[in-house]
Amino acid sequence: MKKVLCAVAAGLLLGMAGAPAMAANNPNTGCGLGSLVFENQDTVLTQVLAATTNGTLANQTFGITSGTSNCAKPANYVSNERLEQFVAANMDTLAQDIAAGGGERLTALADLLQIPAAERPGFDAKLKANFAKIYPTADIQAGAVIDAIIGVIS
Repeated sequence: MKKVLCAVAAGLLLGMAGAPAMAANNPNTGCGLGSLVFENQDTVLTQVLAATTNGTLANQTFGITSGTSNCAKPANYVSNERLEQFVAANMDTLAQDIAAGGGERLTALADLLQIPAAERPGFDAKLKANFAKIYPTADIQAGAVIDAIIGVIS
């Protein structure tokens, strides 16, 4: 075990002593803790170590959703938790609004999904036209409704 740790430490030192620094977000390793720890990703070894750090610690996902660790939060970020809570709490009234092609709950859903105001009429119409796909049974769960809505608008 000591030999493995020494080899990793030596690899880190050799990799970090490489040539001039490249851009912070290396296209090979992306963002995450690995891209912060191994800033000079100009060797295969440092890129492998950065990617391994990102993958092993699963910090890239956190960085993307939080906008940290050299990651940028996506412009179309949707809070899944808020969306799930909203749909679960409004299943019946949301179904009525979707069937009608408009309404207060459908507007709130569009807000949560960050649908631009100019695209709302098309969004409402698309959901209305696909009501049977979104609510195929009376006992459907909120998660399945969300998945169906995302499938319809994608």
